[in-house]
Amino acid sequence: MTVSLRPGEGMWYEKRWAQAWLGFGFVWFLAAIALAPSNKLYQQGLILFLWLPALVLAWPARHLFMAGWRRQPGLWSSILLFLAWGALSLVWSTTDEGAREGKRLIYILLFLMAFPLLAQKGEARVRMLWQVGGVLMAVAALISFYRFYLTTDNPLIMRLYAIGQIGHPILGAYVVSVLALAMLYDRPVGLARQLGWMLTLACLAAFVALCQSRGAVIALLFTTLLAPWWMRNRASKLLALAVFLVIALAVLLFHDLWMSRGSSYRLDIFQASLELIEQHPLTGLGLGAFYRIQAAGQQFDHTHNMLTHVAVELGLPGMILWLAVWLAALRELVRARATPLGKLALGIWVFSTVAMQLDAASLTGTPRAEWFISWLPVGLALMMPWMDAPAKACGKIRGSI
Repeated sequence: MTVSLRPGEGMWYEKRWAQAWLGFGFVWFLAAIALAPSNKLYQQGLILFLWLPALVLAWPARHLFMAGWRRQPGLWSSILLFLAWGALSLVWSTTDEGAREGKRLIYILLFLMAFPLLAQKGEARVRMLWQVGGVLMAVAALISFYRFYLTTDNPLIMRLYAIGQIGHPILGAYVVSVLALAMLYDRPVGLARQLGWMLTLACLAAFVALCQSRGAVIALLFTTLLAPWWMRNRASKLLALAVFLVIALAVLLFHDLWMSRGSSYRLDIFQASLELIEQHPLTGLGLGAFYRIQAAGQQFDHTHNMLTHVAVELGLPGMILWLAVWLAALRELVRARATPLGKLALGIWVFSTVAMQLDAASLTGTPRAEWFISWLPVGLALMMPWMDAPAKACGKIRGSI
């Protein structure tokens, strides 16, 4: 099926100013979470640099979205159904901020809409934005090292509490791991750039190690061991072996430190979460509803697992819809695994899948660290029609489907 466009119609999103606006917004999302002076400024920057251009360009780029829908009907449909179910759940939710929760669903939609628009920059430029984000995050890591270990004389054995919104050791490690993975399998050309690439990776790896997040380490190990399946090159196999040996050595040398926190009550929390889900299996508590998990004689803010968190808030239908979104994203990334960006995105999806089983229970809240392992992989999947071979055969898919 072909949708014809009149000359000049729907082309705003390809203008340099539009792409620069969106590109800066994407880098802001990746790096300002650490470097912005406050969370309020980070949120305001996202509105100005990412959501606003997506809203402004939505109507001129309507044929672009139609093309994406035709190429990815399962992914788009599951996203809209999930957001619609979340909005419907506000009817029975006990939250006092229903309007605010509904507004956040719109923000999620605008965030996802930005990715097909951003894809028009071309794969090479999108990958360059990832590299810029990685370098800026390495700068944030260096600042964190200086402030936490040098200015306050904290010993290296103490868990790192970083700057900005990556201050939480677990969630901060997840964010930095995503940037590290995007850099790890995208080695630049040229000696000088490769030296910078290695230094950046060293800073990011040191950050993850000093955060002492077992969840991030397990997710990284799992991802690098599986990566040769879709990378299909010798370098990925060597990297898998190297990462395995480094982590095995670290566990051997720091076994007592690694095991000092036990299982962090994860099994108790999971059991308590299932009991809470059983109380409202079909409807859940509603979007944004306040709840607490009572486990092992303690109280926890959330379920420490994305799937059980969604089931608590949105019931089993909401959990099934989220799984539909996640698996539809996987399908699109597998289809695009022959492209460089598809390979990187698939690695991030695998990492995120493991990470969200171990922590990170915030899916519809304001943009925060959890978005890097929830909505970011979905957004990357929405870019794939403009990255894979069939899309290239049809040009830039401005109106051809």
